[in-house]
Amino acid sequence: MSDLYAVKRLPKELPSDPMTWVEDWLNEAFDKKVQRNPHSMACVTVNEDSRPAARMVLCKEIVADPGYVVFYTNYKSDKARHLADNPHVALVLHWDALGRQVRIEGEAVRSPAAESDAYFASRDWVSQIGAWGSDQSSPLASHSALVAQIRKRAIKLGVSAAKNLHEIAASDRPVIPRPSHWGGFRVWARRVELWIEGRDRIHDRARWERNLERMDDDTFSTGEWTSTRLQP
Repeated sequence: MSDLYAVKRLPKELPSDPMTWVEDWLNEAFDKKVQRNPHSMACVTVNEDSRPAARMVLCKEIVADPGYVVFYTNYKSDKARHLADNPHVALVLHWDALGRQVRIEGEAVRSPAAESDAYFASRDWVSQIGAWGSDQSSPLASHSALVAQIRKRAIKLGVSAAKNLHEIAASDRPVIPRPSHWGGFRVWARRVELWIEGRDRIHDRARWERNLERMDDDTFSTGEWTSTRLQP
């Protein structure tokens, strides 16, 4: 039997909490280096015309208990604007090399400012400047115009101009604060589906659902998970 079909089956008695499995699967994908960005994740929002829009984001954290996923973005981007109007979101993580897929549907809220600050401080220095330099989703005249814009804004942050920001000496690099228009989203899971590839299309598939009740700006109270096996 090939490694592809040697993956773990869902047990006869389905797990009581699917998010622990999601966390374990993501960690395994990183450990085995199955792809360049094992945490790449499709993120689907709905715009003001009720039309879906999809793009890839990076899953930066899975908090299995109480059950939410974190990604970061520009709060002026299309996705953030969509979520401000309609917080319902769908996510997909897929690892073809492992024959596994996760689908998550839930409600997105902005991460606490302190959480976004801490993550921003851990980012690559040039990525920090990029968060200030790009007006994500806004029209752009040319690539050179973007480079010029980033350099101009870098100077305002106290960074000496350079053709390549990586060439600036570490001693000349000021602390870059997180811009107010950039930060995290927590997607609280309301529905989770796990899928494991099997031979002859005899796949394992199950869905978990629970209730969410908004408590404050970034927290929900959660009900118990209920599970159902699904035909592939």
